[in-house]
Amino acid sequence: MKILLVEDHQEIAGVIFDFFELKGFQLDYARDGKQGFELACQNHYDVIILDIMLPHLDGLSACKKLRAQGVDTPVLMLTARDNNNDIIDGFEHGADDYLIKPFDLNILAARLSALHKRNTGEIAKKSLTFSKLTLDFTNRTLARNECEFQLNQTLFTIMKTLMLRAPEIATREEILNQVWQDDVPEEDLLRHHIYQLRSQIDKPFKHGYIRTIPKVGYQLTLEPN
Repeated sequence: MKILLVEDHQEIAGVIFDFFELKGFQLDYARDGKQGFELACQNHYDVIILDIMLPHLDGLSACKKLRAQGVDTPVLMLTARDNNNDIIDGFEHGADDYLIKPFDLNILAARLSALHKRNTGEIAKKSLTFSKLTLDFTNRTLARNECEFQLNQTLFTIMKTLMLRAPEIATREEILNQVWQDDVPEEDLLRHHIYQLRSQIDKPFKHGYIRTIPKVGYQLTLEPN
């Protein structure tokens, strides 16, 4: 999981950072709302931890601006405010969850995990569909029209990442992180796996779903009706 932490209190930020890094998560850090907003717009994150009382741009305003920009990354608000009106205000500005300081780090981790699973459909869904493609989580198969392809774990994870982002671009870094985490492979290895996917799901058909975005990543394109 890749997390953006936006928190101006350095001691709290340090504790959160250390806790999640030990669990193997990737974190980016912003110490004010303006920087947090810019990072969230420029990069893909699985979840955002957003404090409310921030310099330059408060958390409520940052969250509202992110939603206005079309950024739908799940946001968990951190705040010392425990007034019901403040909590409602947070949800009205686009937050997905709310945790009041002081908090238990294990509770924070559980909340973030639930947000991520809900956002990626891991709780409610057993498959993903894009255009005429269906990815089955249980059997690790990809169906296109009447054809069904059995995918190994690497190809399955790449395809799942592409479908979760579709029709937007999945960056090369995002795919590498989902498949290999911190064990970054040689540059040609991802290209090789994309070639394998294309050979199975694209080459036998007129329409090629997988599109290369040079120097950025890959994207699934809609099949014409």
